[in-house]
Amino acid sequence: LRSFLSWASKTYQVPSLQSVVEAVPTAELKPLGSGKEVVQTDEDDMGMTYAELQVFGKLRKIYKSGPVSMFERLLTIWEHLTPVQIAEKVKHFFRMYSTNRHKMTVLTPSYHAEVYGNDDNRYDLRPFVYNVNWNFQFKRID
Repeated sequence: LRSFLSWASKTYQVPSLQSVVEAVPTAELKPLGSGKEVVQTDEDDMGMTYAELQVFGKLRKIYKSGPVSMFERLLTIWEHLTPVQIAEKVKHFFRMYSTNRHKMTVLTPSYHAEVYGNDDNRYDLRPFVYNVNWNFQFKRID
């Protein structure tokens, strides 16, 4: 979307689109500062950058990584960070993921006793309630 907006801004000479691209992502829940600056950003609230979140999302959804396998993959991807820093980021991601996973269900969550069902979530059999401590996995990372 950002690439498209930048292209459209230049191609159709609409500078306001470029200001959308350059805007700091925020939920806008806190008032602007005295100089009209943004005092609340999504990245600060989440405790991770959008670039990090993109990597976490791909590893979680596409590669079906749990805490340990994600940590192991990130050791080779994020060579600029120490293993301790990577462990902290992975643990933070999975705590936030498990705290908010239930919000990703479209319909009221239901119990699936079989692999088939009659609702739109029938192919999404991932749990929607997690233990936020991830005791076993976090001990393996440490």
